[in-house]
Amino acid sequence: MTVLLSHSIRLKVILAALLSSLLVLTAARAHEVQPGVMDIEMVEDKLEIFVEWIIEAPVAGIDLEGLEDTNASDQEDEYLRLRALDPAAMEDAFRAAWPGLRDKFFIMAGDVRLTPELTSISIPAPGDIELARTSTIELTAILPPGNDPITIGWAADLGPLIVRQRTIEDGYAGYLTAGQISDPIPRTGGSAQGAFKAFLDYVAVGFDHIVPQGLDHILFVLGLFLLSLNLRPLLWQVTAFTLAHTVTLALGALDILRLPPELVEPLIAASIVYVGIENVLVRRLVPWRPVVVFCFGLLHGLGFAAVLQDFGLGSSNFVAKLIGFNVGVEVGQLAVIAAAWIALAALFGRYEWYHRRIAAPVSIAIAMIAVFWVFERTDVIGATGPWALFSALTEGGFSTVWTLAAGAALAFLLTVVSLVGSTYDNVRDFAGILTSFGMFLAVVAAFTSGDWLVTLFLTLIWVLALRMQSLGGPDTAREFP
Repeated sequence: MTVLLSHSIRLKVILAALLSSLLVLTAARAHEVQPGVMDIEMVEDKLEIFVEWIIEAPVAGIDLEGLEDTNASDQEDEYLRLRALDPAAMEDAFRAAWPGLRDKFFIMAGDVRLTPELTSISIPAPGDIELARTSTIELTAILPPGNDPITIGWAADLGPLIVRQRTIEDGYAGYLTAGQISDPIPRTGGSAQGAFKAFLDYVAVGFDHIVPQGLDHILFVLGLFLLSLNLRPLLWQVTAFTLAHTVTLALGALDILRLPPELVEPLIAASIVYVGIENVLVRRLVPWRPVVVFCFGLLHGLGFAAVLQDFGLGSSNFVAKLIGFNVGVEVGQLAVIAAAWIALAALFGRYEWYHRRIAAPVSIAIAMIAVFWVFERTDVIGATGPWALFSALTEGGFSTVWTLAAGAALAFLLTVVSLVGSTYDNVRDFAGILTSFGMFLAVVAAFTSGDWLVTLFLTLIWVLALRMQSLGGPDTAREFP
């Protein structure tokens, strides 16, 4: 029975991949949210500010706090309309919105709030509207007499912000999360972050890039975890992955090695497909797996490096920031593994059905999501039409209330089926497989929506359902010690 079920699962995975490759729809590339980059310069009694910014998002009224992709916003249509405007029309739209946006800039000289005035705007031609364009706005603010330090930030709905002080030795450079205000910046310079402070700041940035923003990296790490419950295979894979992405992260951050995101991002998605499918086909570490994982780690490292390049590390405390970011990434990955072990392996790893009821269906779900990413990131398909469900799943488009209700109903129904048919292995396996597959997708939907409480509730429902389904019947006698 188990052998037949295993072959059935393998066949379904292969068919899903083949059918997916035949579907070609209109393209629509996701628009990943990027932090604004603000360079400041103090000239006599003026503060000059240069902001590199994707201005279509704030003009469209998109709340960027906690948002990973503008496609997940209700204002996406307006964003795309603005994105297609020529520079003159977009400048008119920005100037019309500027009075409201200006109030969201928090610039203080001591206790005095400064009012920035819009000096000029530089907007590129529309080009490919499926790619975000970065405009540059120039602002000035009159400084009050004295030498009170400057603090800078903007409202949380404008997203994260990088602030850099130009033309001054050891000038300030810092990454601000949404709504955060900078440390005091002396007008005469000498305000560069200490190495330890820079290290800690970028540990947080690296962790945030994995949890909660790096769903693709999370799914890859889960794929590594699901191969085997033995510690040795996991250590081999994680070590290979860490070494590889550390190398390319450093090379990319130093601008020694850089590949276009249009190439790197689909390959990262393809690596997740491979890991997910192989988890179904094999149940132990095969000799080539660490080598393949190492190669995939090189790709993921380039993806991490692209994030740092977008942030503009600067020369101040470069090494501390680079190490901090890498440490944050590692802590994020370990957090994912720890959560998976606590929720699944610690409770159900001793059962002989762990692989077919948990590891295999979750790996299939991971592979399906990644197949969608491969085709979306190569412009083969779009995020609308039949693929809208995948887009909503990965970009926080589902209502968490309905997700919770649907997940609870699914778990209850399948648990009833399992208990009613508890004397039949195939019925219990069928219920367990669908439970893990469906509940994992529900957890992903809640996670991408940013609702941690619902994510936790759905995980607990999943665990409880599997536990109830394991009661009675022949499974109990097949526990591993």
